[in-house]
Amino acid sequence: MTTPSMKLSVLDLVPVLENKDDSHALARAAELAEAAERWGYERYWVAEHHDMKHLACPAPDVLLAHIGARTERIRLGSGALLLPHYSPLRVAESFRMLAGLYPGRIDLGLGRAPGGHAHASMALSGNFLDNVGKVPKKLSELTALLQDRYHYEGVKVGARPNPPEQPEVWMLGTNKKSAEYAAVYGLGYVFGLFMSESDGAPILKSYRDAFMPSPLRKEAGAIVAIGVVCAETEEEAQREAERSAAFFRQGGPPSDGEEEGGPDRPRRLLVGTPAPLLDRLEEMASAYGVSEFMIMTMGSDYAKRLRSYELLAREWREREASRRGERS
Repeated sequence: MTTPSMKLSVLDLVPVLENKDDSHALARAAELAEAAERWGYERYWVAEHHDMKHLACPAPDVLLAHIGARTERIRLGSGALLLPHYSPLRVAESFRMLAGLYPGRIDLGLGRAPGGHAHASMALSGNFLDNVGKVPKKLSELTALLQDRYHYEGVKVGARPNPPEQPEVWMLGTNKKSAEYAAVYGLGYVFGLFMSESDGAPILKSYRDAFMPSPLRKEAGAIVAIGVVCAETEEEAQREAERSAAFFRQGGPPSDGEEEGGPDRPRRLLVGTPAPLLDRLEEMASAYGVSEFMIMTMGSDYAKRLRSYELLAREWREREASRRGERS
């Protein structure tokens, strides 16, 4: 079997669109995950946000448990679980539970963002800046827990259950600090291009150069997360991109806390028809040295969002089938 030259995955912020309620948004998230599996996407990841009017998922582990029961193959993960808010033991237990329920399919994507406004963050876990300062210690404890070598006051503490295959651990971010953490702790790294003003190439290079193998990961592995709006015509894609941008202006997700200020729309957004978009992704794969993109599509309504993912996947499948035919 020939390995595809490029993989596509889904990053879902679980937006509340069309003046629907949160329950509807959660149902559409499950629908997207099921469709992504049918269309050949590698992963479905869900983001964490708190007290955000237009985003419906504050608990990725709970939603992933539901989606896991409705899918069979696609990898499921957090993009990201916000580590400053939680104890490492709680994180390890939650994602080991998922890994026990869905062996070989669980990713634990970690982030350093607040995931909401200041008062929501304080209500959740107290002083957020103080908690961000504890991230290195929390990463050390979390990786120890996932390797069954964690001790508290000299007493060994385990994270149960112990699944047949550990969650695959990734660090998400938009600058060199997150890349540095991923490298030092031997984790995969996801560069959030869709919410970054930085050039990802040097950041990804710094991660690869500094990567230290660990029991959790033997080699560096990187993904780029990017905003995409795909439609059957250029005009339709541009209209949909403008409508999607309006979502951010009306109170969409904040920045990830690694940069000053926050975007009022996706900063890096590819817009167009399937073939040119995939051409652009292939060019970027070469420039960034990656073989996987995590696609974040907001959309103005759920049908158009689903259609965007479908069109891109169809073009990708056809192109991969053609390449396999050429190699045979």
